[in-house]
Amino acid sequence: MSNQLMFFIFAALILFFSIMTVMTRRILRAAVFLLFVLLATAGIYYMLSYTFLAAVQLTVYAGGIVVLIIFSILLTSHISERASMAGRIQAIFSAIVALLGAGVTLYTIYSFAFKGSDEPAITSNVKNIGAQLVSTGKDGYALPFEVISVLLLAAMIGAIIVARKEPKQN
Repeated sequence: MSNQLMFFIFAALILFFSIMTVMTRRILRAAVFLLFVLLATAGIYYMLSYTFLAAVQLTVYAGGIVVLIIFSILLTSHISERASMAGRIQAIFSAIVALLGAGVTLYTIYSFAFKGSDEPAITSNVKNIGAQLVSTGKDGYALPFEVISVLLLAAMIGAIIVARKEPKQN
């Protein structure tokens, strides 16, 4: 019962702070709310006994990426700016894209054939994790790893575009 209660607490924290991340108009607060989302995600990983993944979540994302985001916000002196509210057309388009993304995610989850209890589980040690990270075969994660690296590159380019100062017009 306590595991189920902890899961619901972590899930509620993730949902609440995710909504706060995208709804706040202050960029530094959004970065702090994102930190709370990543910490709660690490809590779920730890609760599921994925200690390696929880440690990676804490060190790489909560420790590294959020600190990098906060430093970039503070160094570009955009801390006092308030983001403008999206227009009605942007809000409708964003809602449509969010619903499409949720639909694709749910379709993927429900169409995936999860392993049954009769199949042997893969032992998780550092050697197996390393082999799976660079493998392209069964249980390999080379392709998702590369997709995530492209996503992080796009996020860095977007952060540079947002952070660059516009020339003042007279």
